[in-house]
Amino acid sequence: MNIERYKSIFLSHLEEKSIEKEPVNLYAPINYILNLGGKRLRPILALLSTDVFNGNPKDALDVALAIEVFHNFTLIHDDIMDDAPLRRGKETVHEKWDINTGILSGDAMLILAYQILESYDSKIYKELMRVFNQTALEVCEGQQMDMDFETRMDVTLSEYMKMITLKTSVLVAAALQMGGIIAGASQQDKQRIYDFGLNLGLAFQLQDDYLDAFGNPETFGKQVGGDIIENKKTFLYLKALENATSKQKENLIHLYTTENENQEAKIETVKELFQETRAVKMIQEEIESYTIRAFEYLEQMNIDVDKKQILVDFGNFLMKRNV
Repeated sequence: MNIERYKSIFLSHLEEKSIEKEPVNLYAPINYILNLGGKRLRPILALLSTDVFNGNPKDALDVALAIEVFHNFTLIHDDIMDDAPLRRGKETVHEKWDINTGILSGDAMLILAYQILESYDSKIYKELMRVFNQTALEVCEGQQMDMDFETRMDVTLSEYMKMITLKTSVLVAAALQMGGIIAGASQQDKQRIYDFGLNLGLAFQLQDDYLDAFGNPETFGKQVGGDIIENKKTFLYLKALENATSKQKENLIHLYTTENENQEAKIETVKELFQETRAVKMIQEEIESYTIRAFEYLEQMNIDVDKKQILVDFGNFLMKRNV
């Protein structure tokens, strides 16, 4: 089964489970955000993981749905916190409706995510809930760290790596592990697939940081330089600070703490500083390091060679986005 096939099966399930009931203003925003599109990375991973451990991917459809509903719940609330006007090129829920609706519909999505998992029998349900609860809490911890960083000038690289692990990577890892639970994988393999996902998620997020500054605007799908405009303390920024001369450091901090009329000039100057301080070379090395580590965990898994190849192909597909 290829990636598009997993996605197609999942989208059919999503459509089948669409909620059409009263009150409309609670459920319409839920259907709206769930149908905005996106890569569907996390649900695909749950189905793929079940498949590689010789389970039936269709048995993991409710896991995939619960994860996607949870992920989109976090997006609604993140958009409110960031006062973001757009999500995937369309109005955010709180802009299309209002903030109170966004909060309440998000709350309902979190409850629905738990409710969806009730379709599994008690033994599997208990194990799924243990992973899901831990992950949900960690995602909230990561979001709080991200918000804290906005007003802090003393963020360290290790803190940043912990934040992206919690905010992004743990949900990727959990999707894979929960797929393994459905397939009845061994304890060791469930841990290995989790570690595979955690490291691949970190590589993916770091690549996102890199592409945000140096990607091709036509293929990246987001505004290039967005993190720089928002003064986000990414890996590139923190590494540049770490390696900078006193003059470069002063310049970088000035650019990140002063109102800049000319955003284009700011982006170009910051990108030059990222290059000069070798931060760009270092993030590329880090992306490669986490990808290699992910594949090392994959190599240890007790699965067929052709199943390993599916995960290798997916990892390579994920990491070879256009730059």
